[in-house]
Amino acid sequence: MNHRVAPPSAPAAARPHVRASVCPHDCPSTCALEVEIEPTGRIGRIRGAKDNSYTAGVICAKVARYAERANHPERLLTPLLRTGPKGSGQFRPIDWDEALDRVAEGLLAAERAHGAQSVWPYHYAGTMGLVMRDGLTRLTHAKRYSRFFSTICVNPAWSGYLAGAGRIAGADAREMGVSDLITLWGTNAVATQVNVMTHAVRARKERGAKIAVVDVYRTPTMEQADMALLIRPGTDGALACAVMHVLFRDGFADRAYLDRYARDTAALEAHLETRGPAWAAPITGLPEAEIEAYARLVGATPRAFFRIGYGFSRSRNGAVNMHAVASIPVVAGAWQHEGGGAVHSMSGIYGWNKSMIEGLDLRDPAVRALDQSRIGPILMGEVDALAGGPPVAALFIQNTNPMAVAPEQEKVRAGFARDDLFTVVHEHFLTDTARMADIVLPATMFTEHDDLYQAAGHPHILFGPKLVEPPGACRSNHEVVCALAARLGASHPGFGMSPRGLIDWTLQASGRGTLAELEAARFLDVTPPFATAHFLDGFGHADQRFHFAVDWGALKFSAPRTFGPVAEMPTLPDHWAVIEEATADYPFRLVTAPARNFLNSTFTETGTSAGREGTPSLLIHPEDAAAQGLAEGDMVVVESVRGRVLLRARLFEGLRRGVVVSEQIQPNRAHREGRGINTLTGADPVAPAGGAAFHDNRVRLAKVAVE
Repeated sequence: MNHRVAPPSAPAAARPHVRASVCPHDCPSTCALEVEIEPTGRIGRIRGAKDNSYTAGVICAKVARYAERANHPERLLTPLLRTGPKGSGQFRPIDWDEALDRVAEGLLAAERAHGAQSVWPYHYAGTMGLVMRDGLTRLTHAKRYSRFFSTICVNPAWSGYLAGAGRIAGADAREMGVSDLITLWGTNAVATQVNVMTHAVRARKERGAKIAVVDVYRTPTMEQADMALLIRPGTDGALACAVMHVLFRDGFADRAYLDRYARDTAALEAHLETRGPAWAAPITGLPEAEIEAYARLVGATPRAFFRIGYGFSRSRNGAVNMHAVASIPVVAGAWQHEGGGAVHSMSGIYGWNKSMIEGLDLRDPAVRALDQSRIGPILMGEVDALAGGPPVAALFIQNTNPMAVAPEQEKVRAGFARDDLFTVVHEHFLTDTARMADIVLPATMFTEHDDLYQAAGHPHILFGPKLVEPPGACRSNHEVVCALAARLGASHPGFGMSPRGLIDWTLQASGRGTLAELEAARFLDVTPPFATAHFLDGFGHADQRFHFAVDWGALKFSAPRTFGPVAEMPTLPDHWAVIEEATADYPFRLVTAPARNFLNSTFTETGTSAGREGTPSLLIHPEDAAAQGLAEGDMVVVESVRGRVLLRARLFEGLRRGVVVSEQIQPNRAHREGRGINTLTGADPVAPAGGAAFHDNRVRLAKVAVE
C-alpha cells in the first residue's frame, strides 16, 4: 500500500508575505490588490482584494500574472544611448548622470534654437497613479513647454455625456446588484472591466436580472447576455433614438420625472416621431422586432441600469451617440430607483486639488496645447496641427507608446524618424516608441513606487505603496522629472517633495484626510449620497436639468478650442451620418477592438499574453470571406486610404455583414511588413472636443500570398 507523505512546511521566514496594492492600469475597475512578496524581494502571485466591495476578490488574468512582466528578462534596467539608426534598436548602456545630462542638454538645445514651445512633454495612462502619471505636467508648466492636450481616450465620450448630464458622474456600479435589467452598452466588460461582470452576473443569479449587451460583434460579454443587440459600428445613436421613440409611443416615458428633471422634452418627443424601430433597423442592421423587444423591456423595468462604455464613442459621431444613449434612462425615469440610472465614469466626483502635482499655479493658457492624437501630423509639421507655434524639436515621453497606439501611423513613423527630432523615452521595455529614441530611461513599475489612485468605474480612492525595491537602475517618473528640473533650472515646490509628500498634500488640500489615514484604511469609499449620485438633487448644468437639446459649440469641456465639424452636429439625439461608411472601393467597416490579454500596448511583451492572442488577425464573416475568396488562416492585406496592414483571416459569424474586427494592439514588429493596426486609423479630430475615431474606418480586403 502506497502512502503519500506531505512535504514539510516551508519555514515561516521563507514564505511569501502579502501586501495591499492597487492595479495602476487604464481600466475603470482600478482593482484593489493583494500582492505576494517572495523571500527574494520580488513580487509573486497577485489576487483581487476580497474586502473591497467592488473588486470583490476578482481581477483579470493578465494582472494576476503580473510577476511575469515585472520579472521579465527583457525589462529595461539601465539607461541607453542610441548608437545606430533610429528604430534599429541599437543602443549602449550609460549611467544615470550621463543620461540626465544628455537629456537636459537636448531639451535646452531645442529651446535655444526654436523656443521653449518646441519641447513637447508627451505622457499618458501607462500608469493611472496621480503622481507618476501627471507629474510631468509640472515640468511642462515650469518650463513653458508646449502643453499636452489629452484626446486619445475620453474626449468623445465625456463631451457627449457632459452635454446631457452636465457632470461626469453617475450611479454606483455596485447598484447593479439590485437591478432588474443591466445594459452593457459599447463595452466588452469580460475583457476590459471584469468586475462589471461580477456584479451583473450576481444580480442575474440572485434576483433574476436580465443582461442586455449592445456591441458591434459577438464579444465574450455578448455571449453571456440574455438579450444580444448586434449593431453596425457608429449606429448607436439610431438605436437609442428608436428605443426612446418606443418609450414615448407606448406610454413608458416618465412624464412627471421629465417635467422636473429634463429640458426640451417636447422637442425631443416630436423629433423622435420619425425615428422609430422601422427607421433604425436598416441603419443599425438590427431587426425591427429586436429593437421593439429591447425598448419594451427597458420601459417595463424601473430598475434598469446602463453601464455605458467608451468603445462606441470612438467614432466620428461618438459624442452624439454617447449623448443619445445617456438620454434613455432619463426618458424612462430610471434614475429615480436604486439599481436604475447609469454610470459611464465616476471621475468627476473626486474634486482633487492637483496644484502641487501638476504645478497648476505656473500654468499659462497662452502656451499652446498640442493634440495627443495628432502626434503624426504634429511631428510632420502640418501647420494646423502645430496650433500656430514652432515645430516640435524635442519629445520627452512617459507612460505611453505612440508608435503603436496613435492613429495615422505612417505619419507617426515618419515624424519619429526625423534626424532633427531629439527623443527621450522613459519606459519598462524597448517598445516601438523606445526603439525610436535617442535616449531610453528605465522606469519603475507600480509595486516599486508610492502612488495615489482614483477609480473611474466605482467610487474609491486607493493608495498603492512601494512594496519592493526596483530592479537594476530603474527610477520612477517622479525621480526623473525632479532630477531634470534641477538641470533645466525649473522651480516649483513639488520638485522638492517625495511622492508620499505629494500624496499627503493632495489628500489634505482636497479634503480627503491624510496619507496616514488612507494607508491605514487601504482605500476610501467616497460614494456620493444617493440623491447626488442619481442626480435627484439636480443634474450638473446651471438649470439642474438634463439637456436633450445641445449647443455643441458652447459645451463647457476642458479643451483649448472646439474640434471637427461642430457646426454640423445635430442638436437633438440622432444618427449623425458623418462616419466613414463603406464605399464601392472600400466596402468594409473596420473596428480595432481591444484584445483580452493586452491593455492597449501593455502586456504585449509577456509570453503568456502574446501566446494567448497569437498572430495579428482579422475577424471576417464567413459569407464575406467566401465572396472575397478567403479561407481560415489566409493572409489578408487590409487597406484604408492611410495605408495597409497584413493580418491572418479568422472566420467569425458574430458580425454583421460588411464589418470586420481586429482585436489589438500588437507591436508593429509582430506584423508582417512591420506596420501595426493604427496604420489604418485616422487622426482627424472627433467633434466637438477632439479624439481619434479608432473604430470608424472603411477598408478593403484582398488575399495575399506569403512565403
